[in-house]
Amino acid sequence: MTIGNVGLSGLNERKIRIFEAIINDYIETAEPIGSRTIAKKYGMGISSATIRNEMSDLEEMGLIVQPHASSGRVPSDKGYRLFVDNLMRCRELTQEETSLLQQIIMSNVDKIDLLMQETARILAVLTNCTTVVTQPQFSGHRIKHLQLVPLDEASLVLVVVTDSKAVKNSTVRVGRAPECGDLARFSAIFNEHLRGCSIEDLTADRLDALYQSMALADLPGLPQIFEPVVMAAAKSLQAENDVRVYTGGMRNILAFPEFSDIVKARPIFKALEEKDLLITLLGGADDNSADNINYINNIKNKDEKLQIVIGSENTVESLKDCSVIKGNFKLGRNNYGAIGVIGPTRMDYAQATSVLSVIVKKMNAALKAMTSG
Repeated sequence: MTIGNVGLSGLNERKIRIFEAIINDYIETAEPIGSRTIAKKYGMGISSATIRNEMSDLEEMGLIVQPHASSGRVPSDKGYRLFVDNLMRCRELTQEETSLLQQIIMSNVDKIDLLMQETARILAVLTNCTTVVTQPQFSGHRIKHLQLVPLDEASLVLVVVTDSKAVKNSTVRVGRAPECGDLARFSAIFNEHLRGCSIEDLTADRLDALYQSMALADLPGLPQIFEPVVMAAAKSLQAENDVRVYTGGMRNILAFPEFSDIVKARPIFKALEEKDLLITLLGGADDNSADNINYINNIKNKDEKLQIVIGSENTVESLKDCSVIKGNFKLGRNNYGAIGVIGPTRMDYAQATSVLSVIVKKMNAALKAMTSG
């Protein structure tokens, strides 16, 4: 369902003040609010009867609803859409919050996996919501450096650094591990032939030339080492081509009263545990496929502004009671990721949007500086 942009047409200043009171109060308390409460709590200088009449008009416009016959009113999805598009006022982050985000990003910017994990964690802390970060990788990552180090008598560790500065460690069983000096020679020849290679570049001809160079160097244990190391390097590159998902604050959703019922919360938890659904949620794909190309096209064709998807607008059926605020970041030329905040439809949109906006801007700036350096 697409609610679309809901304008302020038909809303006078008094209706807007009452509507904002309903929105803000429900976000804070999770309890329906009535006309008497608004009159006492918000001091608008008008009677509860007048407020009640205005609330009836707001209900006819579809901006608020009455959950039960004897209860007050709560915002509808259409009401939240009007609020975030026309009335929401984002706040400036405090110097402490801004410094914390800057520290998290700059201290991890050269360790991409850790940066994604820490970003998801700190965003969950600052918004009290569940957060998701996707780090998609386009086929084409290249080896920047690799190193073989001894682990034990029969095993090595292969360290592969890609052009995105991701570091992958793989344990390689080789039967009998060469001495450190020989491993250094192995590493040098591997780097000479494979530096700058993507997974598509690991052709039979290239690998044959690599093997011949090692044979000419008379490296001990070549037949036992060559194939498992090459296979491990290929797997490291392939892993970089996959979409990876990091989450934070998974249990934060339980802190909201509307999800305290485990029966209602269970499908939401199930959705948050399914990688393909999260990719669809943040990528805006038309299906539930984790296809990297479709995902990246969906991300990179969007501008840098945050998107707010409210309740019934969600394409993931089990998250119809949730809202998602999401933004994009870019890593290098062809790598796009997304970061999102997931909470109930009464989430604090202003707070979450303020924090997410700063994170996206700082991540894009830091990643641009890193990849251009």
